[in-house]
Amino acid sequence: MTSLQRPTTSHQQLYNADFAQWITQATLLLQQGKFDELDIENLIEEVEDLGKRDRRALCSNLEIVLLHLLKWQFQPEQRSASWRGSIREHRRRIARILKESPSLNAYLQQEYEDCYTEARLQAADETGLLLATFPTECPYSIEQALNGEFLPDKD
Repeated sequence: MTSLQRPTTSHQQLYNADFAQWITQATLLLQQGKFDELDIENLIEEVEDLGKRDRRALCSNLEIVLLHLLKWQFQPEQRSASWRGSIREHRRRIARILKESPSLNAYLQQEYEDCYTEARLQAADETGLLLATFPTECPYSIEQALNGEFLPDKD
């Protein structure tokens, strides 16, 4: 196929009406090698979204880890098993994404400071502490943030 095929009305209707069925149909067409019958435009969009989804999930999970590390460090009187569990769970999710897509390690490094900035803002909102309470630069290395044993000021 030399150019993008515009989705037929039935492709577009199915895509809009029943995404799961559209996926089933696209998978079957791919397996059968019927590439000329595929809804290429929407298929390209969905493949691109898959990569974005993993990047968003990586940042979201990292922000939660950093948020709870900040809360752990700056509100020691509020420490709980729930915070510790959240840190562990989101570290596990990050590890799984990186295991499945090791090339996202570079993306994680690139976005680390931005994720910290978001976590810092959220920490101020959730704790009621002044934003200035939390360092403007991330006090944890990426290795510490992802280390299953690391907790700041661990008792």
